[in-house]
Amino acid sequence: MMRLLLASTCVLALAGCVAGPPPEIATPTPVLPAEYLFAPDAASATDLADLLPTDDPAYDTLAAQALASSPTLGEALARIDQARAGADLRGANRLPSVGANATVEGRRSNPAQFGGDLPSAIAFDTEQLSYAANVTARWDPDIFGRLRAQERAALARIDAASSSARGVRNALLAEIAASVIDWRTLDARASAIKDDLAAAEELARLSRVREDAGIAPGFDRVRAESAADASRSRLAALESERARLIGRLVTLTAQGGAQVRSALAIAPRESGLPAAPATLPSALLANRPDVLAAAATLAAQDAELAAAARRRFPVFDLSAAIGLLAFSPGDLFDSDSIIGSLAASVAAPLLDFGRIEAEIDGAAAEKRAAFEAYRQAVYTALGDAEGAYGLVAAADREAAAAAQEAASLQRAASLAEVRQRAGLADFLTVLEARRAADASGERAAAALGRAERARVILWQALGGDTQPITRSTNQ
Repeated sequence: MMRLLLASTCVLALAGCVAGPPPEIATPTPVLPAEYLFAPDAASATDLADLLPTDDPAYDTLAAQALASSPTLGEALARIDQARAGADLRGANRLPSVGANATVEGRRSNPAQFGGDLPSAIAFDTEQLSYAANVTARWDPDIFGRLRAQERAALARIDAASSSARGVRNALLAEIAASVIDWRTLDARASAIKDDLAAAEELARLSRVREDAGIAPGFDRVRAESAADASRSRLAALESERARLIGRLVTLTAQGGAQVRSALAIAPRESGLPAAPATLPSALLANRPDVLAAAATLAAQDAELAAAARRRFPVFDLSAAIGLLAFSPGDLFDSDSIIGSLAASVAAPLLDFGRIEAEIDGAAAEKRAAFEAYRQAVYTALGDAEGAYGLVAAADREAAAAAQEAASLQRAASLAEVRQRAGLADFLTVLEARRAADASGERAAAALGRAERARVILWQALGGDTQPITRSTNQ
């Protein structure tokens, strides 16, 4: 009997191993350039975090509120808990399962089922009531590692969910930083427009005086007043942008509009533009959340492929039970009522008409897709970083040129007024110089805002906040 059992086990084991090894899928690390094309020439001591407006109290307040109550981040954190629960389940599947049960069973038998020719000395109860209590145990020893591979896949999905949550956090902080910068830029633009309006109103006042004195036509006054009206129109247009930013920050922070507006009302500290930090393209592989998430997903798919391939091998199962069985409650704890069983089984596929091979092929295709997604994430990160470095350099040049333009035009307008008062220039020259200077300060403020925003884009492109996600929604 033992020989027959061993022979059957060997046959089943060989039957499960006939399909061959799983396909090998190469996953080489993508080759990255040695340096960025638009990176600064000289090494900078600027930290990555310095690219955000951390010296602005509005950003600090709104970012803290968003991290505490953002629904988007809360959903991402819940995904971590979901992945962790899946890993706990896979780990528990490798351990024995112990259970208990108790039953009361009543049975009635028909004597006719035993035939009508039974000897008269033989009698049995046609109604029987039994009482049982059992403790059962079952364990899959996982000899070929299928359950271990599934657990590895589940653990890798925790890393993927954590990296994805960090990406959500970085995107949230970047959006808040950009919105705060836009708000401060609106303040700077409004200040520049108010200066233009004050200068235009002063020219309009002078032109009315000259018109009343009969030394200038009314056309000069009309032109000066039209310049003032243009400044008022530009100033009023900023309010729609403020409303949009308030609405955006309400969505990002899950706070009311009044709370957002009060946070933005705190005056920021003056600070210059931080230099772009120097880093290597290879750092993206360790810092970018999307790259890390794609790498973890690739590891999970690799483990899933291993688990699918191990379905070709036999599955061993050990089970045991011990309990009590009696036909009267008073006899339940007698020694004769103790019953038990111990069993070992093995099962393997003999002829499945390609089902397992199809699953293996599907898992292999998933791994190839995960590898291509990983490559795409790497080159997306590289492109984002290259573009962000170039954007910072271009925005800085634009901001410097716009500031120089505004200074030159304002100086030209001031000189024209001086020359007009000295009798060396007419009033039309002053109006033309002031018209040329109008909006130059606003353009300089907008260009400076774009330079600050470019640094936020670079911060996110280089990986953003590299601290891991530690907060959980069920803690």
